[in-house]
Amino acid sequence: MEIKVLGSAAGGGFPQWNSNVGLNRALHDGQTRASARTQSSIAVRGRGEDWLLINASPDIRQQILATPALRPAPGRRGTGIGAVLLMDSQIDHTAGLTLLREGEKLDVHCTRQVYEDLTTGWPLFNVLSHYCGADWHEIVPGRDISLDVLPGVGLRAVALSSAAPPYSPHRQAPTPGDNIGLVLTDAATGRRVFYAPGLGAIDDVVAAEMAASDVLLVDGTFFTETEMIDQGVGRKTAASMGHLPQSGEQGMLATLARWPDKRRVLIHINNTNPILDPDSEARATVAAAGVEVAHDGMEIVT
Repeated sequence: MEIKVLGSAAGGGFPQWNSNVGLNRALHDGQTRASARTQSSIAVRGRGEDWLLINASPDIRQQILATPALRPAPGRRGTGIGAVLLMDSQIDHTAGLTLLREGEKLDVHCTRQVYEDLTTGWPLFNVLSHYCGADWHEIVPGRDISLDVLPGVGLRAVALSSAAPPYSPHRQAPTPGDNIGLVLTDAATGRRVFYAPGLGAIDDVVAAEMAASDVLLVDGTFFTETEMIDQGVGRKTAASMGHLPQSGEQGMLATLARWPDKRRVLIHINNTNPILDPDSEARATVAAAGVEVAHDGMEIVT
């Protein structure tokens, strides 16, 4: 199984286009060794030639051009992307579908809750019906996902504690399926990857999945709970946005310390997060914990 990190940043990317704060300003001015990142998405391939796109970020065009395997197949038009799987209905994970409208009909896999969001508050499926169209395939948390496009790879969705987007009809009434994690199993090697770019809390079910996996590719959005407030760029805490920060006694780093023998990688990193700076104290803390920071172009092979 091959996994390519197409984008490793949270919504808005890094630097965020309208931000003049902190590392964003430093990157604009060439005063940091931090590198730019596009918005979070990965692609997975099994024993076949096609790739499963997991989340379609607004940066998908740039990501495809930077990834030769996803570029047009032989012929006048085509792509290495065989299907799309959405883990939630957030704009930064779904808006890229509009850029894929120029291709063939899309096979889109997501939960019923995500489908409802994408036909009501953020009606992407309705819009796509006027272009390439999209066939919806329901994902049910806890059940195996069968994908012809991904031979040799087992998939299973896990319901996560997180937040539905503001336009969701059930924003104030979270339901299992608003946000999922994925367990990807390489049938040839038996190795498992747990992927969860949006993770607000780690319950017993999620902890068990993490304990049984070999690679943990998990939420790296914020370093502290009040990061956006402290930098004067927002009023929301990490928890209210559905993310578990790295720091703190119950934070992501403390949780990941339970499994020092696994490969542990942080992804979906917000532009305010100091771990983006390789020279920062926060990055040193992450490195000392044996945890990696994902970057665009990173590859994971099982």
